[in-house]
Amino acid sequence: MIPIKTREQIYGKEAAGLLRDISNYHCIRHEQIYRLYPHKDTAVLDNLLGYLEKQGRIFHAPQADIYCDTPECEPDRDMLAALWVLADFADRAEYHSPDEFPTKIIFFADGESYEIICVPPDKETMVEHALAGMDDEEGKRILVVESTEQIARLHIPGAAVFCTVSETGGIEYFKQE
Repeated sequence: MIPIKTREQIYGKEAAGLLRDISNYHCIRHEQIYRLYPHKDTAVLDNLLGYLEKQGRIFHAPQADIYCDTPECEPDRDMLAALWVLADFADRAEYHSPDEFPTKIIFFADGESYEIICVPPDKETMVEHALAGMDDEEGKRILVVESTEQIARLHIPGAAVFCTVSETGGIEYFKQE
């Protein structure tokens, strides 16, 4: 006789992964969840999200289509932009986690370490100073800027690439000349 598996046995690992990501990043757009789990069926992801929401472990803000770890969902615009960049690497990312300022997210892909750093307009010097004392030998830096004009004002060691990110996840990558 073959034992029947429970829902927890079948989906427990996936549910735990979703809960971990939403708890770590605090707010994630619904579409970002799909992109962060590229090999998972969207219907299965939606069922798991609904299950976690019914349990009161996550909260959905339908007007923004964002899942949060608290009912007072206050999305961090820079983190959402960094999550779109991470989603671009999701099929290759082995591990990812939020990090301390100025880095939003650190992740490992293809044997390399990457930092996603958001640079708000007119804060280029502050971000440069924050990174000045950090070791740039450990990984590649992906700098998210709001406009391409910021790139010329940035001189950050270890900057692998710059990018702009739209609210819907459109990303354009640039190299500094």
